Amino acid sequence: MPDKHPNPNPLSETDASLARVTEDLINLLVERGVIRFTDLPQAAQDKLLARQQTRSHLANSLRLLSDEGEDGLL
Repeated sequence: MPDKHPNPNPLSETDASLARVTEDLINLLVERGVIRFTDLPQAAQDKLLARQQTRSHLANSLRLLSDEGEDGLL
């Protein structure tokens, strides 16, 4: 089956990694007291919190799967 997008946008290939860099940069600036989290627009705060919660949930899920593999018990 032929690819529907023979010439994908080269910038779209880096969007996910750049989003993570931006997120890490914001966290660093907040940790160092350069900016306050509440200085960010509400929409940005909501998106960052949602990503943080999703990442935490995924990490917990992976930890449970890893623990289950060790002795078969949760």
